[in-house]
Amino acid sequence: MPEPATGTFDVVFRARRLIGPNGETSGTVGVRDGRIAAVEALDARLDAPRTIELAEDEVLLPGLVDTHVHVNDPGRAEWEGFETATRAAAAGGITTLLDMPLNSLPPTIDTQSLEVKRKTARDKVHIDVGFWGGAVHGNLAELRGLHESGVFGFKCFLLHSGVDEFPPLNATELDEALRELAGYDALMIVHAEDSDAIEHAPTAHGETYRDFLASRPRGAENFAIAQVIELARRIGARVHILHLSSSDALPMIASARADGVRVTVETCPHYLSFAAEEIPDGATQFKCCPPIREARNRELLWQGLAGGIIDCVVSDHSPCTPELKRFDIGDFGVAWGGVASLQLGLSAVWTQARVRGFELADVVNWMSRRPAEFAGLRRKGSIAVGQDADLCVFAPDDAFVVDAAKLHHRNAVSAYHGRPLAGVVRATWLRGRPIVGPDAESAAPQGELITRTEAS
Repeated sequence: MPEPATGTFDVVFRARRLIGPNGETSGTVGVRDGRIAAVEALDARLDAPRTIELAEDEVLLPGLVDTHVHVNDPGRAEWEGFETATRAAAAGGITTLLDMPLNSLPPTIDTQSLEVKRKTARDKVHIDVGFWGGAVHGNLAELRGLHESGVFGFKCFLLHSGVDEFPPLNATELDEALRELAGYDALMIVHAEDSDAIEHAPTAHGETYRDFLASRPRGAENFAIAQVIELARRIGARVHILHLSSSDALPMIASARADGVRVTVETCPHYLSFAAEEIPDGATQFKCCPPIREARNRELLWQGLAGGIIDCVVSDHSPCTPELKRFDIGDFGVAWGGVASLQLGLSAVWTQARVRGFELADVVNWMSRRPAEFAGLRRKGSIAVGQDADLCVFAPDDAFVVDAAKLHHRNAVSAYHGRPLAGVVRATWLRGRPIVGPDAESAAPQGELITRTEAS
């Protein structure tokens, strides 16, 4: 039996419902110096100047970890920005995010651009923020320096990224980059769609979503994933498949894992929430790449989560200004692709999970523990002694209707607008400090910039 906790804590939480490492329980959590110092029974007597008693309809969760966010700052801060992105994240129960190396200007493809990104973010972040580096055409020699500077891994595209300053890797360059990263066991995260398959697909055009869907066939995604898996198998590299939308790829991913290939996989709330058959003509707020696919495909993705083939659920928050969505003409071919959902992910996933028989502990697994694990965030993702005291107070049976204008995102564009969602975040705590909710004492940013070496 563990020894009972002693001493005085900074703050104590008492929760009749708490999602711990082994599922739902009840408990008392003591926080000291920004870390969880005790997890005891509900009736444990822990001394602190402040005690937070959760209401009967509230559950204490570990803060969520979102490893796929496009903040777009500097250079395209009118699309989002560190202040608005991290405030929205905190309101959605997220306490740690990792920023993608595009669509900022400059992109994070060398140590100089990484320092520009850090300088831009410093003193603006409401939650903890780390950074991915980019692996692009021509920057092979920059990867080690970025790794040593603390990026969490490297993102690459296998086709045009949507912005010219972040060029894709061809097959030879992907091989070279994976061999380079394998030398220091760095992680490659891949936007897996095959450029040749996309080039030979019908051209995206017009208001009809079905035509856009045909322009990004699942075969392009399947083929690219197969290529990445085989290179990882041959080289021994660590790879992660971003924003899986094609359920066809699940059997090959499971087979690769059984063979010992080091591959992890994510999907996103929009692939689990929406279906191609339901997207209205001209509704370009639903455009993303790879695309939202059919209802049957969605249900197979849920099965992939249930079976552990898909590791985690992260937002792929990819916002832009309303003008770039081209609502004036509703043309899927020219509108910017990306779904803005950073503040809504927990409620969106819980809404869908509960009707399929999943527990809240499952959602926490997918959106907190597992993303923290694959990214190497050792002190994030669970309510356990020694972890950062990043906590979320969630009311799973409360509900709301999404009003995009009331979200903290910089631009009021959301595929979830007008949609009823279950579950409300009532408070968020970062390193033992309240940043959202009735106990929050300051609106000032309190987050920190984190590196891979510090996180591990």
